[in-house]
Amino acid sequence: MKKEYELLKKLSLLPGIPGNEKKVSQFIASEIKDHVSHLEYDNLGSVIGTKGNKGPRVMIAGHMDEVGLFVTQITKEGFVKFQTLGGWFSQVMLAQVWDIHTKKGVVTGVTGVKPPHIIPADKRSVALAIDTFYLDLGVDSKEEAEKLGVEPGNMVTPRAEFAVLGNEKYLLGKAWDNRIGSAVVIEVLKRLDQSPNQLFGTFTVQEEVGLRGAKTSSYIVAPEIAIAVDTGLANDVPGGEASEQSLGKGPQILLYDGGLVPHQALRQFVIDVAKAEKIPYQEAFIVGGRTDAGHMHLAHKGAASLSIGIPTRYMHSHTSIIHYDDYENTIKLMLAVIQKLDQKTVDQILSN
Repeated sequence: MKKEYELLKKLSLLPGIPGNEKKVSQFIASEIKDHVSHLEYDNLGSVIGTKGNKGPRVMIAGHMDEVGLFVTQITKEGFVKFQTLGGWFSQVMLAQVWDIHTKKGVVTGVTGVKPPHIIPADKRSVALAIDTFYLDLGVDSKEEAEKLGVEPGNMVTPRAEFAVLGNEKYLLGKAWDNRIGSAVVIEVLKRLDQSPNQLFGTFTVQEEVGLRGAKTSSYIVAPEIAIAVDTGLANDVPGGEASEQSLGKGPQILLYDGGLVPHQALRQFVIDVAKAEKIPYQEAFIVGGRTDAGHMHLAHKGAASLSIGIPTRYMHSHTSIIHYDDYENTIKLMLAVIQKLDQKTVDQILSN
C-alpha cells in the first residue's frame, strides 16, 4: 500500500458515530499538534487547530462523525434493537455485519429481518422499514448478550475494510463521509507554511445529526470566511448522471445544498483560483443534504461561506468509494485559496 494512503486508511477505520467521536478526535489531535500554534476544543468535542495570529479569520472544517447506530435495548432472546444516527437507506443495511463497541471489546452483530420466504409476494419489492430490523449476535438470551458487554448506549459501526481497488486511485472504505474531509483539513494544516490570515482548521462533531459541532465551533472561531469540506455525490454509475458528479474530475464547488446558498463572491473567487492554478473542479449541487457550512455562515455577524464536496460513491453505507486525485486536488485548492485570502481580498469578498 502506498505511504500516502496510510492516513486515509487509519481515519476510515476509526469508529466514531455522532456523540462518540473521541477516538477520531484523539487521533486527529495527535496528527496536527506539531503543525498548529494553538489547539482547543469546544464543549461538544470539536477540535480547532489555529495557524497564525494576524489577518482575517478563515475557517475550514471537516466533520469527524460517521453514520452509525447505537443500542437501545436487548430482547429476552438476545436480539439487539437500535437507533440509527444519520441517514440510512434501509436496503443497504440488510445482511450487513456490524461492530458493537462495548467496555469489554468489540462484539459482532449482523442485521436481521423477517425472511423474504414468509413475506407476501406482493410486498417483497417494498423497502423494509428500519424499525423492523435488529442485530443478531448469535446468542440465546439477554443474559448472554449482557455477559459479552452489550448494553444500551453502545456505539455500533459498520464492519468494513480499507481496500485499494482495480485502479489504484480508487479507494474503498467506510466513513469517507466525512473522514476524507477531515483528512483534507489535516493535510492543509501540515502543508501550509505561511498565510496572510488566521487559519482555523476545525474538525466538528455531530454533523450527521444536525451540524451541531459546526454551530458551537464557529461561535468560538467567529470566522469571516468559512469553507466546509465534505463529501459530494459521485453519480457516474449505470443509470446515473455523471455531469459534474464524477470521480477523478476534481472537487465539487457547490452551487447550493440543503443548508446553504453560498456567498457568490467567495464562490467565484474559489473558481478563479482553481482556474489560475489549473486545478480541475466540478460545479455540483446537493438537494437532499447539507454541510457544516449551513451553521458556520450564521455565527455572530455571519461569514462568507462555501461548501466543497469530494465526490463519493455509495455514501452512508458500509462501502464507499473515492478517488485519490480528488482528495489531492481538494488539498491543493484549499492551500491556494488560503494563501490568497489577505485582508484586502477578504474585504473585497465581503463587500460584494
